[in-house]
Parts: sequence; C-alpha cells; structure tokens
Amino acid sequence: MRIVIAGGHGQIALRLERLLHARGDEVAGIIRRPEQAGDLLSAGAEPVVCDLETATVADVARHLEGADAAVFAAGAGPGSGIDRKETVDRAAAGLFADAAEAAGVRRFLVVSSMGADKEPPEGTDPVFAAYLRAKGAADADVRSRSGLDWTILRPGRLTDAPGTGLVSLAGSTGRGEIPRDDVAAVLAALLDEPGTTGRTLELISGDIPVEEAVRAAAG
Repeated sequence: MRIVIAGGHGQIALRLERLLHARGDEVAGIIRRPEQAGDLLSAGAEPVVCDLETATVADVARHLEGADAAVFAAGAGPGSGIDRKETVDRAAAGLFADAAEAAGVRRFLVVSSMGADKEPPEGTDPVFAAYLRAKGAADADVRSRSGLDWTILRPGRLTDAPGTGLVSLAGSTGRGEIPRDDVAAVLAALLDEPGTTGRTLELISGDIPVEEAVRAAAG
C-alpha cells in the first residue's frame, strides 16, 4: 500500500511511519518545515513539505495521487492558541478530506480525541475546549462524506510508555490512557480492515491484542 499521513512529524505519525515501512508499505508524511525531513527519512517515510494552513485542495491532492489510504494525524500541538486549533485541527482536516476525495483516495483515517463529540464541561481550559470543539467539527465533516471510507479513532490520554499491544477498542470505552506506540499499531491495523469503515472508535489500554481488537471492531 501507499499511505500518505498529514502531520507526518507528529509523535504518533512517526511511530506509524516506522511500522508501515517495516511491513513493506510505501509511506509519505506531509510536514510543514523542511528541517523535519530527516526524522521522516529515519522512520522510512518520504517527506513531503506542504503547509496545510496555506495550501489549496489541488496542492494537497497532488501529493495524494496514487495513494491507497490517507491518515489525518495533524494537530496544532501543545503551546498553540485557539486560532490554530481552528486552522489546523478543524480546517486542515477538511482540506485533507477534500484533497483525498479529489485524488480518489477512499480509505481515510482520522486521529481524533476522546470527548470530541460533546460540549466541553464548564471550567475546561479555553484552549483545550477549543481543541475539542475543533476536533468534533472536523469529525462531523468527515462523517458527512460519502466519498470517503472513513474511520475515526479517538484515543484516551496519550502516554510515552512502551506499547503493550493490548487495547480496548470500541464505540465507547470509558476514560483511560493509551501509549502512543499502541495508537500507531491500531492505526496500522485499521488500514488493513475495511470493515471498520463508518465507525468512530475510542481507544484505551486493555487486555485484547491489537489485531483481535480491530477485527472485533469490524464485526
């Protein structure tokens, strides 16, 4: 497969790129800054410099031509303000989806966030609340598209602990943590499981092996 990942220098994306490269897939990562290219090359991915906050649909579609799947793993990241939650976490997700449709790439995965489907509780930090609203709006946009075979993945609180390969993956899991290693492993497995198309799935650590959990989610 050829897979194109938006947000290619992110912590989950770099892990996913290593996994895909190791299993023989061709993977490209879209990055904003040229100096990030070396990290992608080390992960076995082709770096593609393209700023999703300023690019056009045609610009991005060119990078998606010939791909079998697209993964939106971009985010404004820690330290960014409310404005960039809107331009990256929402608008760039829509742009990437537009580009995938234009390029004829149907399989489309989104790395979202647990809690994105409801209004943030009163007292939530304003920037984090803006992030959740942006993610929720982006997810709703993707769900409305009949031209994409989409799956939305909503991990719990991310950690850098070593992955265990054991997860809980369902429409609703309850709150919990999940190592970024295991998020990447689930994304790689989802790419091979078209039966999860049209599903929004929550993900936390659990006791079910990744491949088995993904097969069950497709049932």
